[in-house]
Amino acid sequence: MLFNSLHFLIFFPIVIGLYFSLPYRYRWGFLLAASYYFYACWEVSYLLLIIFSTIVDYWAALQMGKKDSRKKRRPFLVLSLGANLGLLLFFKYFNFFNDSLRFVFQEFNLFYDVPALDLLLPVGISFYTFQTLAYTIDVYRGIQHPEKHIGKFALYVSFFPQLVAGPIERSTRMLPQYRKNYDFDYDRVVDGLKQMAWGFFKKLVIADRLDVYVSEVYSHPDITFGWPVIIAAYMFTIQVYCDFSAYSDIGIGAARVMGYDLMRNFRQPFFGKSMAEFWQRWHISLTTWFKDYLYIPLGGNRVSKKRWISNLFIVFLVSGLWHGAAWTFVIFGFLHGMYLSIGALTMTFRNKLWQQLIDRTHPKLAILRDGVKLFGTFHLFMVSLFIFRAPSLDVTITLLKNALIFRPNTDLIIGFTELDMLIAILATCFLFYGDWVEECKGSMRKALTERSTAVRWVFYFAMGLTIVLTGHFSEREFIYFQF
Repeated sequence: MLFNSLHFLIFFPIVIGLYFSLPYRYRWGFLLAASYYFYACWEVSYLLLIIFSTIVDYWAALQMGKKDSRKKRRPFLVLSLGANLGLLLFFKYFNFFNDSLRFVFQEFNLFYDVPALDLLLPVGISFYTFQTLAYTIDVYRGIQHPEKHIGKFALYVSFFPQLVAGPIERSTRMLPQYRKNYDFDYDRVVDGLKQMAWGFFKKLVIADRLDVYVSEVYSHPDITFGWPVIIAAYMFTIQVYCDFSAYSDIGIGAARVMGYDLMRNFRQPFFGKSMAEFWQRWHISLTTWFKDYLYIPLGGNRVSKKRWISNLFIVFLVSGLWHGAAWTFVIFGFLHGMYLSIGALTMTFRNKLWQQLIDRTHPKLAILRDGVKLFGTFHLFMVSLFIFRAPSLDVTITLLKNALIFRPNTDLIIGFTELDMLIAILATCFLFYGDWVEECKGSMRKALTERSTAVRWVFYFAMGLTIVLTGHFSEREFIYFQF
């Protein structure tokens, strides 16, 4: 079920109404049933995968809870890792590695006849797999006590607001919340609905509109040259941010309506002044997952410089593969590993350079320094997304070449009208204004509460009217559903 669908528009109010009507002791069961229904709307059979992961990890954690040392817990952790990563590798990566092996064998004229599998990738498998693995690893480490209530653990794995595309939550945050009782709170409900509305604005008005242009360019790489390619690169950078953060906003808002607090997943990433800062603001639940469960266990930055750089590359190569089973995603991860490595190695030199150029000579021009950093970080990310979006390396290379070929009388508006272009530009400007307000105030919703009632209601009405009149209601999937 898509958040941006009529189905969800009917589903969500019914769930909220029944949720607050039921006695506290029945709510977890109702939410679990609603979450299973939410996921089953894509493919009923793949609901069995979530149930399988839930049972395996529930049992493995209970067994680990009975052991008094990590050594004795380790076999059950291995079971959990094997079961969950096995499913992920099979459904998401089998064809990728199989095709790669076939290519290598063919290069050496060797026989290889393992057929590709016609598999439908289970929606959100990367998200809920990482979420349930975090639980078993925490139990293994002794950070989390095993959850004895299988129903509430199942709800932790499958909670519908964040099931398909995150945030990737931790059991230490969510399991205690499922044991609490939440009454209907008007201010909290309204706050959650506001965040959902902001998410719908980003998805329907901006992301899905920009997707029309971007898809047109990437679908015809051989006949698209110059400015349209460059414009599409900028548009996709905005699109992927709006699309993914919109899902988080809608999910976090929906959970808040019911009383649950999901972690913040985006924090104005385009205000990051370096790639390291960017990754502290972008997809926070994933970056902190990799930090806690891969980067730090590898040694983090508490090792030799060579090992540290190696750790960065390992984390981002795995992160690239997490995004998808294609070499474009591997290169995407490699680029970001290179960005962070170069940034870390040159930090001292760059700080001294800025200090010489501006801080000591023209301190009032510090804003120029920050502007250059913002500009550079944004464009480094945009370059990586140029590869991220392409369906293959051939398309990437073709578009990179064609971006440098400028032909006279090129039509800059591809796939939609001049009005669509105007709406996209104005909506994007408002997006960045909203992010600037959040950067300064901490929350756009908080900033609105400081305004008069009349101003707030004019804003709400204008926002709703904008979504209704200019939104793309074609029920396009969220980009991160494919991961």
